Amino acid sequence: MTRDSVGVREIRAAGELLRDVAVSTPLLHSRYLSEMVGGPVYLKCENLQRTGSFKIRGAYVRIARLSEAERAGGVVAASAGNHAQGVALAASLLGCKATVFMPEGAPLPKVAATKAYGAEVLFPGPTVDDCLVAAEAYAEEHGAIFIHPFDHPDVVAGQGTIGLEILEQRPDVRTIVTATGGGGLVAGIATAVKELRQDVKVIGVQAKRAAAFPPSLATAHPTRVDIGPTMADGIAVGKPGELTFELVSKLVDAVVTVSEESLSQALLLCLERSKQVVEPAGAAGVAAMLEHAYAFNPPVVAVLSGGNIDPVLLAKVLRHGLAVAGRYLVVRCRVQDRPGALVTLLGELAELGVNVLDVMHERVAARLHVEDAEVLMHLETRGPDHCDEVLGRLRAKGYVLTFS
Repeated sequence: MTRDSVGVREIRAAGELLRDVAVSTPLLHSRYLSEMVGGPVYLKCENLQRTGSFKIRGAYVRIARLSEAERAGGVVAASAGNHAQGVALAASLLGCKATVFMPEGAPLPKVAATKAYGAEVLFPGPTVDDCLVAAEAYAEEHGAIFIHPFDHPDVVAGQGTIGLEILEQRPDVRTIVTATGGGGLVAGIATAVKELRQDVKVIGVQAKRAAAFPPSLATAHPTRVDIGPTMADGIAVGKPGELTFELVSKLVDAVVTVSEESLSQALLLCLERSKQVVEPAGAAGVAAMLEHAYAFNPPVVAVLSGGNIDPVLLAKVLRHGLAVAGRYLVVRCRVQDRPGALVTLLGELAELGVNVLDVMHERVAARLHVEDAEVLMHLETRGPDHCDEVLGRLRAKGYVLTFS
């Protein structure tokens, strides 16, 4: 496969295929990010796309371009979430059987949504790699077509329709930033944009714990890396695709990495300031602006690539984001084991304007002296300065503090 496999002509043709299938998602202005970057910033809300992410674009174009005989044999995919849902819906719309291999322990909402779109879901093992092996074996055995999540010209062309939409919606855009896993999305956007507007910068973003593109670009070929634990599971890809790497290396201006702390802060910012529910991977472009604001020439468009997040994970990530922002504090406080000690401690917090979310009072433990007790508290504060004030006051009152 070469760069000639996909270009603006193919992307425009993909847009025609998607005309009555995918939504032209809105751009929302972000005042907070605009003030931080020093010029207009807009959010491209692919979290509002059908299936909750951009994946329906590439999946539909890929399946639509199969022959009738190929579609009659069905399609198969391997995915932990967004690609699974995109393939399932696309196959359903095109009257094609879909089989999707998902890892054991995949979030229940994603499994339920994939089944609801009409796919058969199978669980071959605990990892996505297990699913890929099983999907490829299934394709060979049953004559089904394997739908790659990113490394195919039709998939890249489908994702590239986002780039065309951005140019139509904000002709004055100067920087586009988006999450990057295997590279299909950023490659598609860059292919569309660079052929029409060489002056627009395209920046990809990866989680630091799952960043295969930086070493791949450094060695000039796709390089596999070990994936660490990351909340951004949607972009946790160990190796770029051959086609996507070629396009990214030629067309994308930079690929930056972001920390887990920035991802959780970005998700919280999207929820609080823009009222958009996004998954951690979907907020990667916003996280990049929080870490690398100097790199973005406004007007900037950040693609919110997906919003499929398990409510349980959402609660954890929001708490993490609040903690990083200095608005959520978990602290253990040593007090004397005597009547009124807990009331006195809570009174101090009340005077400081702290909201006590949870309290656990422990009086018997090997680490405690007989005359001591320990209070584990989950506290909501107003920010880093308020946190410092709270901790300083408690220490000044003689309380011994440790942190969980």
